[in-house]
Amino acid sequence: MSLSWLLETDSKSLRSMNGSRRNSGSSLVSSSSASSNLSHLEEDSWILWGRIVNEWEEVRKKKEKQLKDLVRKGVPHHFRAIVWQLLCNAQNMPIKDQYSELLKMTSPCEKLIRRDIARTYPEHEFFKEKDSLGQEVLFNVMKAYSLVDREVGYCQGSAFIVGLLLMQMPEEEAFCVFVKLMQDYRLRELFKPSMAELGLCMYQFECMIQEQLPELHMHFQAQSFHTSMYASSWFLTIFLTSFPLPVATRIFDIFMCEGLEIVFRVGLAILQMNQTELIQLDMEGMLQHFQKVIPHQLDSGPDKVIQAAYQVKYNGKKMKKLEKEYTTIKTKEMEEQVEIKRLRTENRLLKQRIDTLEKKGAPRYSEESVLQLERELVQARLKEAESQCALKEMQDKILDMEKRNTSLPDDTNVARLQEELIGVKLREAEALTGLKELRQQVRDLEEHWQRHLARTAGRWKDSPRKNTLSELQDELMSVRLREAEAQAELRETRQRMLEMETQNQIHSNHLRRAEQESRCLQECVQTLTVQNKDLHGQLQEIKRRQAEIECKSKEEVMAVRLREADNIAAMAELQQQISELEIQKEEGKVQGQLNHTDSSQYIRDLKDQIAELKHEICCLKGQRGLASQPTFDGIHIVNHYVGDDGSYQSSDEDGVKNPTLKSTQQSRGRIRLQPNLRDTDSDDDDEDDEALRLSVPQSKSTTV
Repeated sequence: MSLSWLLETDSKSLRSMNGSRRNSGSSLVSSSSASSNLSHLEEDSWILWGRIVNEWEEVRKKKEKQLKDLVRKGVPHHFRAIVWQLLCNAQNMPIKDQYSELLKMTSPCEKLIRRDIARTYPEHEFFKEKDSLGQEVLFNVMKAYSLVDREVGYCQGSAFIVGLLLMQMPEEEAFCVFVKLMQDYRLRELFKPSMAELGLCMYQFECMIQEQLPELHMHFQAQSFHTSMYASSWFLTIFLTSFPLPVATRIFDIFMCEGLEIVFRVGLAILQMNQTELIQLDMEGMLQHFQKVIPHQLDSGPDKVIQAAYQVKYNGKKMKKLEKEYTTIKTKEMEEQVEIKRLRTENRLLKQRIDTLEKKGAPRYSEESVLQLERELVQARLKEAESQCALKEMQDKILDMEKRNTSLPDDTNVARLQEELIGVKLREAEALTGLKELRQQVRDLEEHWQRHLARTAGRWKDSPRKNTLSELQDELMSVRLREAEAQAELRETRQRMLEMETQNQIHSNHLRRAEQESRCLQECVQTLTVQNKDLHGQLQEIKRRQAEIECKSKEEVMAVRLREADNIAAMAELQQQISELEIQKEEGKVQGQLNHTDSSQYIRDLKDQIAELKHEICCLKGQRGLASQPTFDGIHIVNHYVGDDGSYQSSDEDGVKNPTLKSTQQSRGRIRLQPNLRDTDSDDDDEDDEALRLSVPQSKSTTV
């Protein structure tokens, strides 16, 4: 991905960048007007952000911390479109190709969008005029998203976020970035009709205030000043409706990089900065302070509040814990609402039944009805006896299970069983709640029956048959009440039994897991033992090979040293022969035994002998070249060779630059060659005959 390709996605930024490059730093277009010549700091910022955009993938992976620091200092205006798209990975979204088709469709939210467009940035040049280009593209983006996400549709606060995006980039790119923000930055949950995520943010923010600003939290509680009264717009619009636009844009830079964390930090920093004033105000005064005073505090710039925001303590793990607590509270509230609704329905039905019974008045019983009541009484007593037997059996089972549970090993480590126990406790709480409700219903029925008996007591006659019927009816009602109580007790006993079975299952599961872990550990120990043996064998083999290699290297070193000694001896013999030849020559010159002709012949003979000696030297050089391989004890043998001009040179020298071939830097133990010997026997002939003079130093050691 190249810098030029990314810049093509933002036509405004491309034109500004091309103009600045052509003019070689003459101007840089800002959001309001063209500024003067670029300062050095701005030029450095341009170069730095250009490199970051050009090498985005590498920077994002390897230098994430440095990238965050740069974003916190602010993204340059003409890089915002590109950097925002890169931060949320919105540069190559397939949905961008569907944008033109979405605009041709009809959305059910169009009227709402049209109504709210005039309220979005009413003082900004791009949006303030009716039916302007800004309002039209804003309507297009909001309409397209309402068709893509029909569950959310349109929410008023989202228009401010889309408006800010349209100030930086074309509408297609703004649409893609907005879709990414809704999907990956928790905004979709914030804008859902239930606004459950907004409630979670309010709960987390209030807990942060309670922990870090306890005095201010107590003042808010005393004034019934809820968090949602001032902070809901912070989260829904990322401060775009609460702060000056330059400040909110800087905060939005950080939001694109770090998410909603910056909203919590900045919100708490604002409260810390205004704590003293807020504590002295009532509810209405605090509302006015948030609406009018706080925005003007930020006219000087966002640096102060951003610096204070990163002094705020923010713990991601604690926020996750608060999220779980809020979910549990909401779940419990929903269950309570469902239960209240159910109880209200039952209460309404009972009232209707009571009204119906009261309208019918006192019943007239016949002999058949009396017999029916007697049969019902017998059946009720039989059911009561069966319930008592079942209750006794349940109690015996509970005692047996308690005894078995006491024989199980005690496990002090209950961390793994917490989740299972939480589920059991929830079921137990539900069962106990149901049992309490059942008992309450029994008591209500008993009270209702007593009231009914009191109302109908005067209507009974004194006949024995009627009195018997009344007694049977009373006894039947008493049996039914006892039956209901027995059922309630039976339910409670079953609940206890269920709890004991659950505990037993938990202990069994824990023992089974412990056995599995023990088997796994034993297998790991065996595997590691086998691996250790293999590694030990490999180590012994490596040591043996190393010993063999060391022996071979020592033998090679000794052979090299022996060959070197032989070469030195041969060189010494050659030096001795050359010295004798020189002595003979000098003697011939002193004694005057040689004439011109004889001297020339003698010199030719010497040259022949020297040529033979050179040949032998070449042979020795070839032998020493074979022995000049590196050894393990660090010996380095200097190779010698005969030059193109017949001279004898060292292989580690660059060659002789003057005709005298004198070496300027000689190490100890090297051979010096001086081919500048002149023949002085003849006075008539000035021709210089070349002679060779070979000398060997006294040291017999080689170069190391």
